[in-house]
Amino acid sequence: MAAPRKSNRSAAPARDASAATAAPRAIAEQLERHGVRPSAQRVAIASYVLGTEDHPSADQVWARVKERFPMVSRATVYNTLRHFTEKGLLRELVLAEGRQVFDPVVEPHHHFVDDETGAIRDIPWNALKVAKIDELEGLDVREYMVVVRGVARGARKG
Repeated sequence: MAAPRKSNRSAAPARDASAATAAPRAIAEQLERHGVRPSAQRVAIASYVLGTEDHPSADQVWARVKERFPMVSRATVYNTLRHFTEKGLLRELVLAEGRQVFDPVVEPHHHFVDDETGAIRDIPWNALKVAKIDELEGLDVREYMVVVRGVARGARKG
């Protein structure tokens, strides 16, 4: 299993509304550190996707970025997300069949998917214990994560 890496949320505020106010220069510097040329469109996309605690799909990223940067195209968002993933800024995950989402937390962690809302929450790596991964016969495990599904307490309809 690869050594943990830092979260990409460090250069941007943790919540969506605050991410819009992240300093463009700080975002540009973060992109440069990862070998990404910081165009205006890439900075606008990064300001949202690297600062959110959500796990948005590409279309959700496009919709959010268009609110502040109306001329950004869907193709630009998709290509930029792919590029950010290749450069280690994001992880692309498939947590439900046919639904790809992006996660700015690139260090190892697990996920909880709420059956009622579809919301995805991060679970700290050390909160769950998975035993005997190294003992799986005939498998050379590169990485793993646990996806827990259910309903968040307090969110149940009653």
